[in-house]
Amino acid sequence: MIERSLHEMAQALAGKEISSVELTGLYLERIARHNPLLNAFLTVDAERSLAQARQADERLARGEQTALTGIPIAHKDIFCARDWRTTCGSKMLGNFVSPYDASVIERFQAAGAVLLGKTNMDEFAMGSSNETSFYGPVRNPWDSTCVPGGSSGGSAAAVAARLSPAATGTDTGGSIRQPAALCGLSGMKPTYGVISRYGMIAFASSLDQAGPLARSAADCALLLNTMAGFDERDSTSLDRPPEDYTRELASDGGTQPLRGIRIGLPEEFFAGGCDQEVMQLVEQAIAEYRKLGAETVVLSLPNMRLSVAAYYVIAPAEASSNLARFDGVRYGYRAPEYDDLNEMYSRTRAQGFGAEVKRRILIGTYVLSHGYYDAYYRQAQRIRRLIAQDFAAAFRQCDVIVGPTSPSTAFKLGEKAADPVQMYLSDIYTIAVNLAGLPGLSIPCGFARGLPAGLQLIGNYFSEAKLLNVAHRYQQVTHWHQARPDAFA
Repeated sequence: MIERSLHEMAQALAGKEISSVELTGLYLERIARHNPLLNAFLTVDAERSLAQARQADERLARGEQTALTGIPIAHKDIFCARDWRTTCGSKMLGNFVSPYDASVIERFQAAGAVLLGKTNMDEFAMGSSNETSFYGPVRNPWDSTCVPGGSSGGSAAAVAARLSPAATGTDTGGSIRQPAALCGLSGMKPTYGVISRYGMIAFASSLDQAGPLARSAADCALLLNTMAGFDERDSTSLDRPPEDYTRELASDGGTQPLRGIRIGLPEEFFAGGCDQEVMQLVEQAIAEYRKLGAETVVLSLPNMRLSVAAYYVIAPAEASSNLARFDGVRYGYRAPEYDDLNEMYSRTRAQGFGAEVKRRILIGTYVLSHGYYDAYYRQAQRIRRLIAQDFAAAFRQCDVIVGPTSPSTAFKLGEKAADPVQMYLSDIYTIAVNLAGLPGLSIPCGFARGLPAGLQLIGNYFSEAKLLNVAHRYQQVTHWHQARPDAFA
């Protein structure tokens, strides 16, 4: 059962082959057995999950099934869920129990999905390895001495180890796509504004976007159907007609289903800096796309080389503002000893935040300060606009842009922890997508030295259905997305 797709699980539930209670219990048992090693889940409430599963079974008995009714889904611990502890991977929120549901959680509940648990993450989503969590690092199911990627590493590890059929994540600079690549999954960051950010604890508000993590592009499409939609409570939510993101997956397409699709290959993606074995796998995937009928076009994204520098000005600036609310007054951690209000603020934040979060708050406050705003923050925003213009020019030449997701496979735990710059460069291929607000998708494309590698597909605004179809056609003729770690069979 754990190897079935979401669609196949839904069919099994509808056909009474298995009940939601039995399916949820299967995954809860696997979490109890394997999570002590992986540290993928921070909060599990078996009683509450099984209660939701019983409600789902009642819906199924009444014939009120949706595509996800009765299917357990894990959620990144950045989404507020009513009466669930929501920590954001931080000591600062270690005792916070949310009084309301995030929009994403509401949508899954309306669909009848079961909340399986809350997954570990880099603290306040700041990290590329899931090592900054106050609750300890997540381990990669393919090699427990390696990182799973971040910041949605807990969600990725849970799905890769078959502790959950699918999971939610958030992507600020690659935090869905990079762990998807390092754990051998499919993970999508939609166009900015397609999924509501209401109830999603903010890191960098103009960059954060929720998205799905699953084993295949087809599963991601089903999840996106539930997650996407307008929400008036989020001022950045886009009021657009509902879409069926699975609509292009069912057609046969013949022997060359991608005939007429132009795949852009940016020179900057192939100019060095990527592990040689990973790049060979990417090139093999591109060759497979040519067999499927796609045409390849060489193009350039000249300002992409500035994306990391621009991102690490803009994102910390927004983080310094968003995290100002954590002061020990209204909710969350408060320092136990202090003499006055100012000391309470300073001690609470010094004790409640980890080193990486403090680093980004300091950087962000600096670049927004008088005398430095124009030199850093304004310049970074100008670069952001140039990057978006580069993509706009590129999509006049192609339909989809393809390249590596990450410059390497999963690295060892602790390998880059002492060098923040090297850690930041892990997202060198993904950050530009967030700066431009575009959709991006990572899918598995092979193994290098026994670890998964990811292929990134980037689309124009609102081209999620096309991206998912291009990924799905590749997965129909390859088997990389079906691989699983032997230790978690």
